[in-house]
Amino acid sequence: MPQSPLLTDDAFVPLVEVVRSGFVEGLHRGAMVALGADGELAWSLGDVAAPMLPRSASKPLQALAMVDLGLDLPADLLALACASHSGEGFHLDGVRRILAGAGLEVDALGNVPDYPLDERARFAAIRSGEEPTRLAMNCSGKHAAMLATCVRRDWPVDGYLDPVHPLQVAIRQRYEAVTGETAQLAVDGCGAPLLSVSLIGLARAYARLAQARTGPAARVADAIRSHPEHVSGTGRDEAVLLRAVPGAIGKFGAEAVYAVALPDGRAYALKIADGGDRARPVAMVAALLRDGLAGLDGVDLDAVRSLGERPVLGGGTPVGALRPTLDRMLA
Repeated sequence: MPQSPLLTDDAFVPLVEVVRSGFVEGLHRGAMVALGADGELAWSLGDVAAPMLPRSASKPLQALAMVDLGLDLPADLLALACASHSGEGFHLDGVRRILAGAGLEVDALGNVPDYPLDERARFAAIRSGEEPTRLAMNCSGKHAAMLATCVRRDWPVDGYLDPVHPLQVAIRQRYEAVTGETAQLAVDGCGAPLLSVSLIGLARAYARLAQARTGPAARVADAIRSHPEHVSGTGRDEAVLLRAVPGAIGKFGAEAVYAVALPDGRAYALKIADGGDRARPVAMVAALLRDGLAGLDGVDLDAVRSLGERPVLGGGTPVGALRPTLDRMLA
C-alpha cells in the first residue's frame, strides 16, 4: 500500500496550542489550505498537496456523484446522504425513508453496526439494552443513498461496496473530476471505498459545490445549507457554523479533517495530524475570522467565535484554552 507524504515530520506545522495556567502543555500540528474566491491559492501551512484520506469530508462529493447518476431525493434526505449523522430520531427516520423509496429494508445496508454518535441517544440505547445497529451508524445515510442509486440505475444492490461495482467505479470517476486529482483507493471505517485527495483538491471541490447555481452540485450544496442538522446533528459544531454563516457549506471527517466553503467561493481544508478533533473547529474558525468572515452579510459572529473557544479545565473551571497559532504562523 502506498504511504502518504503526510506521514513525514515536516508535513505538519503547529496549528493549535493547549494552554493551561499559562503553560503550553500540548500542541496539535496539522496542515491547512485557503483558496481565494478566484480558486487560486491564498495561503497554506504544511504540505497541502500530498494525498491524504478525507474520510467523511468526502461524503458531499460522493453524493454529488450519486445525484449525477440519477439519485433523486428531497433536500432533507439528500443532506442525510452527505451526513455523518448523530443517530437522532429524525436521522433514523430519514434513512428508512431513503430505503423505502427504493423498495428496500434496513437489512440491505452494508455499513458496520454501531451506536449513535449523539451522546444522549447512545446512552439511551445502551440503557435499554439495545445492540449496535447498521441503521444507527453515522454513515447509514450515505449507504442508503448508494443503495437507492443502484436501484435507480438498475445495478445490483449486492456487492455495492466492491470497488469494481459499477456504482463505485462511477463515483470514483466523478470524484476525480471534481477534485482534479487521481485518487488512491482505501477502505473507510464504514466499509465503503475511500478515495484519497490532497487538501488543495478537497478545498477545490468544495468551492465548486459552493459556487454552483444549477445542476447536481447546486442541489447538493443547497441541501447542506438548508438542512445542516441532517448533515451532522442538532448540537454539532458543523451545524452551528452553517447556521451562523449563510450560504456556507462544510463537512468534517474522522481523524480531524474539515472542509468549509463560503458562498463567494473561498474554500478551506485542514487536517490535524494526531486526529485530535477538539483542535479542528478552533483552527477553522481562526482561518475564517482572519480572512474577513465578519464582512459577509448575515454572519452570526458570536456563534462563530464560540466554536473557536475550547476551554482547558482545572478543578472544573477554565484555567486555559486551546489557542490557534494561525496569525503567528502566517506572519
